[in-house]
Amino acid sequence: FCTLSVGSAPTPTRMPLLQLLNYIDGRPVASRSTARTEVVDPATGEAYASAPDSGEADVDAAMTAALAAFNSFKRTTPSQRQGFLLKIASAIEAHADELARLECKNCGKPFLLTLDEEIAAAVDQIRFFAGAARQLEGRAAGEYMEGLLSMIVREPVGVCAAVTPWNYPLMMAVWKWAPALAAGNTVVLKPSDTTPVSTLRMAELMGAILPSGVFNVVCGRRETGRLLVEHAVPSLVSITGSVRAGREVAASAAPLLKRVHLELGGKAPVVVFADADLETAAADIAVAAYFNAGQDCTAATRVVVEAAAYETMVALLAREAEQNTKLGSATTMDSEGVLVGPLNSRALGCAQLA
Repeated sequence: FCTLSVGSAPTPTRMPLLQLLNYIDGRPVASRSTARTEVVDPATGEAYASAPDSGEADVDAAMTAALAAFNSFKRTTPSQRQGFLLKIASAIEAHADELARLECKNCGKPFLLTLDEEIAAAVDQIRFFAGAARQLEGRAAGEYMEGLLSMIVREPVGVCAAVTPWNYPLMMAVWKWAPALAAGNTVVLKPSDTTPVSTLRMAELMGAILPSGVFNVVCGRRETGRLLVEHAVPSLVSITGSVRAGREVAASAAPLLKRVHLELGGKAPVVVFADADLETAAADIAVAAYFNAGQDCTAATRVVVEAAAYETMVALLAREAEQNTKLGSATTMDSEGVLVGPLNSRALGCAQLA
């Protein structure tokens, strides 16, 4: 877009940034912090939204809401929680195109791959955990003390604090809140500061179904995540991130003996023997390596090849990269067969793809 004036050349104007809000106690809420972070579309390199860099007061508000909601949500039946999750799955499915568009603009992902491989998978995962909500079993045993019945009963742990990564923002959020809610817990979640948009939209869809305060989203940087982890309210902390981040979270959670769930980085190897179908192996390895622009803890980043097949395998992998791996740009990310989009941010060495 541009503005025109008489006798002058067109002057580009920057579109107003979408002003994002936290989602607390069932509604969008302005941050009490004045600090903001810009959200950039990796396909264009241009900022399109502004998100809160939330502080202690925001985290307190979210934790207070989650704790108040837990007092009643923990008493819901497995059938009720299953019903909530099934309705959420249907709502996300009904908004699949919208959420895929938001995720692509958030992350620089190819649209068709995101729609088919991530949004559809997230819906299926929510339905899986909806079923699991009715499979929570206890045990009864009489072997501990003579004449007495001993029972083991599964109960929700309380408020769960979650920190999600930038590579699969919506799907990784589902992996955290869906099992937590299925078991009767409530959640305060911080998305990555570079990719909060799809998570916030999902929270709005969930808020139309869940009781207020059951699911809350607080935006921010690393310091906001630290405030979540170290807050007195959550009984469990779950993050997906680096090994360094995992160590820091475990140390921060230790003083209050909080349960921790750490999904950390990986370095996935592929082993190829000489008697394998090398052409098929090369094609599959290329997809495993370049899917989501390689921004994946299970990406095929190492290939160990039997000596007799080494030279052939190198040539086949080079051919896959040069001829068979379709790159996307700002104008082609909706095209059929695009596998690789831009990296998430300049901090990762973002390349311009033509």
